Amino acid sequence: MAGIIGALAGGAAIAFAGMQTTGVVPAKDRAAIEAIVRDYILQHPEIIPEAMEKLQNKQMSQLLAANRKALETPFASGWAGARDGDVVLVEFFDYSCGYCRQAVADVDRLIKEDPKLKVVFRELPILGDASDAAAKASLSAARQGAFYPFHLKLYAAGRPTPETIARVAKEAGLDPALVTADNKAPDVQAEIANNIQLARALQLTGTPAFVIGDKLLPGAVGYEAMKKAIAEARAAKK
Repeated sequence: MAGIIGALAGGAAIAFAGMQTTGVVPAKDRAAIEAIVRDYILQHPEIIPEAMEKLQNKQMSQLLAANRKALETPFASGWAGARDGDVVLVEFFDYSCGYCRQAVADVDRLIKEDPKLKVVFRELPILGDASDAAAKASLSAARQGAFYPFHLKLYAAGRPTPETIARVAKEAGLDPALVTADNKAPDVQAEIANNIQLARALQLTGTPAFVIGDKLLPGAVGYEAMKKAIAEARAAKK
């Protein structure tokens, strides 16, 4: 707490110094300013969480901006919605994740309702071998131009197994030989590795996680929260 107060007080003094025509504040005046700010913070401690949240949001915004291209560039047909959407929603997901399955209907509803929204899907298989097998089959579907139908069907089938993956691949019209070959394809393996690296950079701790504009929404946040974030991202571009 003392460290936070000191940082805020020091920052206020620096900001005050920047407003001076000379650009320099005497040490005694700086100390007085810091004391005033410190006393104010102690009397109004509720501003500390607000300040920390603002700082964290700023840091996340910068982090997302630095990784924007990697986040929003889909793997082959691993996207849905508007090809040139004015807002891009990025979803990190795992086919073995029940919360991801819960979010499918929300994302699909947003796609159907918003003609200017593009959704980019990033496989993040973190729940074991079944997740990994499903992710590789999904990326094969993306290479074969059938990602979204496969995506919806596999979630509808329940937790992935070798049997359900094979059945859904057939229903989605995938070439089984290509699915088998893509299981070890360098670009498929590289895509999963890159997604894991992106997730680590964003400090994700699970799936699903959504990136919309300058916001990271971890967890199955629901339709309304995502719709609000989309509207805010759209408004920020005007």
